[in-house]
Amino acid sequence: MPDLFDTPSLGADAPRPLADRLRPRSLSDVIGQGHVLSPEGPLGAMLASGALSNLILWGPPGVGKTTIARLLAEGTDLAFVQISAIFTGVPDLRKVFDTARLRHQQGRGTLLFVDEIHRFNKAQQDGFLPHMEDGTITLVGATTENPSFELNAALLSRSQVIVLERLTLADLERLAQRAEQDLSRALPLKAEAREALLEMADGDGRALLNLIEQVMAWKLPAPLDRDALAARLMRRAAKYDKSGEEHYNLISALHKSVRGSDPDAALYWFARMLEGGEDPRFLARRITRMAVEDIGLADPQAQSVCLDAWNTYERLGSPEGELALAQALVYLALAPKSNGVYTAYKAARAEARRSGSEPPPLHIRNAPTRMMKDMGYGAGYAYDHDAEDGFSGQDYFPEAIKRPVFYAPPERGFERELKKRIEYFAKLRARRGAG
Repeated sequence: MPDLFDTPSLGADAPRPLADRLRPRSLSDVIGQGHVLSPEGPLGAMLASGALSNLILWGPPGVGKTTIARLLAEGTDLAFVQISAIFTGVPDLRKVFDTARLRHQQGRGTLLFVDEIHRFNKAQQDGFLPHMEDGTITLVGATTENPSFELNAALLSRSQVIVLERLTLADLERLAQRAEQDLSRALPLKAEAREALLEMADGDGRALLNLIEQVMAWKLPAPLDRDALAARLMRRAAKYDKSGEEHYNLISALHKSVRGSDPDAALYWFARMLEGGEDPRFLARRITRMAVEDIGLADPQAQSVCLDAWNTYERLGSPEGELALAQALVYLALAPKSNGVYTAYKAARAEARRSGSEPPPLHIRNAPTRMMKDMGYGAGYAYDHDAEDGFSGQDYFPEAIKRPVFYAPPERGFERELKKRIEYFAKLRARRGAG
């Protein structure tokens, strides 16, 4: 029985793109992904055992997800059916499942490859479950998005997630050599231009082959250098999704570079996000958050530096405004680091939740009426300005709570001075308490 979703094969003489001509015919021909395809890797082990489980192939574009799925079907004698979540609706899915069920009754399984599987909504994803459980299909889904964010827990629990990696420059060079063999000529590029071409592909094998095909079509009198190549080709936009996982990966890298006191790494990730189209205002807000969370009172000026940079951006706009944010970023990276107040704040919140509605002690309660004064509100309160050293040493915690210590400043930056003050007041409090 013919598959409803089979694509008609092209005639032998039909023109085919280079990426299609170089599609691997066996898993050993796949460039990169040795960590999953080797005999010790998860897919290699599955093929050796002849048992293929439901899979989610997670990785960036152009790393071989479709090719690997097709070759897995061939290696396990499963019928290969490919659909895209972008173009497939519920009626189409029904036809796919019905055809797979008939095939299953005839003794042959179906590997259903679903490209962009994260584009299906929850109900559509749930629709795969009964067919996976009864063996009608072996699902292989492909996604560029983090499965833990985009796929249902039920679907993930029935599948093994295989992480595919972007191709390295060495992988891309092997692919370029394979293309040159197919085209029977070398790329008309000097060494530095060849390296630039590989970098433009940004780890995407399909993108590299498309670039190679474009370069090979030029009629050139001599090989091009890097500048001449750059003038003819636009660099690919870096992979960046302002609302997806890549956004959070890069902002995490930026924040941790600042926390790790590495201004060069911080500037790199800052630039990566700007190149990807990130809103500088988002970065200004996040940089200010770094000052509050990771520097705090170790350098009280850090927060003001960030707010001034943010204000400068609002007044100057791009591109000069970004320079003010970059200056703030470098200042933060080189500032002393402390999360002393952040830790103290979280501890105080936890204690406030635990202690519930414990009232303040009577001596620091407000007493605006005669009745409240008669009840002892405010009685015995010591006005600190009247005390020796401007410090009374009274206890301001609820009577049911033994005085805790939330804030313990480290010996860094300005907090060295704050630590001395805390120790000074602790001694005075102990002396006044003993008195």
